[in-house]
Amino acid sequence: MGRLTTHVLDIANGCPGAGIRIELFRVDENSQPISSATTNADGRCDAPMLAGKEFIPGEYELVFHAGEYFNNRGQEDGKHRFLDRVVIRFGINQADEHYHVPLLLSPFGYSTYRGS
Repeated sequence: MGRLTTHVLDIANGCPGAGIRIELFRVDENSQPISSATTNADGRCDAPMLAGKEFIPGEYELVFHAGEYFNNRGQEDGKHRFLDRVVIRFGINQADEHYHVPLLLSPFGYSTYRGS
């Protein structure tokens, strides 16, 4: 069975991105989140963001609430945070594969890739 997982590493502070709120959207006419989670102490979600019969090919977006996270750490960035929400849009082609979308995060930049 295919599934979608993610994790966050705070590369500015050299630690897991714990307590980051994440929402998952299927890119279609419905703009409601289909899944949400908050990262644990290891920067990971306790369960896949998507799995089972809901895991179907299509275009998706993960929205990481990075600004909230850095504010909670006391790392203020003025009135308008440079990175507030990090949106990663990606496609799922195979419903029987594991898709892992990690986020390497700092207050002023990020990187992602398809992990294993």
